[in-house]
Amino acid sequence: MNRIIAFYDRGVAIASGRVPEAIALFLLRLALAGVFWRSGQTKIVEGSFLQIDPGQYDLFASEFSGLPLDPAIAVPLTAYAEHLFPALLLLGLATRLSAGALLVMTLVIQFFVFPDAWWPVHSLWIAMAAILIVRGGGLFSIDTIIAKLRRK
Repeated sequence: MNRIIAFYDRGVAIASGRVPEAIALFLLRLALAGVFWRSGQTKIVEGSFLQIDPGQYDLFASEFSGLPLDPAIAVPLTAYAEHLFPALLLLGLATRLSAGALLVMTLVIQFFVFPDAWWPVHSLWIAMAAILIVRGGGLFSIDTIIAKLRRK
């Protein structure tokens, strides 16, 4: 029994290290960024550089009519945010701010657009954003490099 406990303790010590945590946080950043990036891509004319698909305005006016913003504001705000914040997350730049922005977007989607999607979709997005807000981008992020430079 002591061997099993010792083996378990060694595994926990290895998994709790800085590098495994950094890998996990990078994968978490990648996963959350991927969700919102793919959503942002649906709002852009294929093959363009952030040219908003005009059909999105009608979609927001009809399907997402519960939003408290006019589609003229909501569409560009959403399309650009769904590209900017995932890109920042992927780089690990302004990780906490980006995760916070995606958390707010998730809450808006939850309350005003798809209130029935709490479990399992939105609860997972909120959990991912919350972990990134609390832990930051991890060792493999530009945030860490900037923090080290600031300390010098």
